[in-house]
Amino acid sequence: MSDNWIEKLKYDERGLIPAIAQDHQDGTILMMAWMNRHALELTVSIGEVHYWSRSRQELWHKGATSGHIQKLKKLYYDCDRDVILVKIEQIGDIACHTGARSCFFTEVPV
Repeated sequence: MSDNWIEKLKYDERGLIPAIAQDHQDGTILMMAWMNRHALELTVSIGEVHYWSRSRQELWHKGATSGHIQKLKKLYYDCDRDVILVKIEQIGDIACHTGARSCFFTEVPV
């Protein structure tokens, strides 16, 4: 696959694009983080998800220290080309830095 699609994405003024990580088997939304072009290129070429850490200002190989890596299964971008969806296999079944499976565990009463 040509990486020309990476160039056509709409990054923000910092060169970042939001990326949603979703379990490829059951569809659970696990987390949201940011990617830059280099993170996308590494994710596609290596097959393990990489993000851009805004707080540390560096590339972040998800699970490099915890062992809870994310194996890339499928990758999509939305119709506006400004959001990435990575369908993944979450190794260890923990995506959140809190130790939870998903970062989305706080329900708001509506």
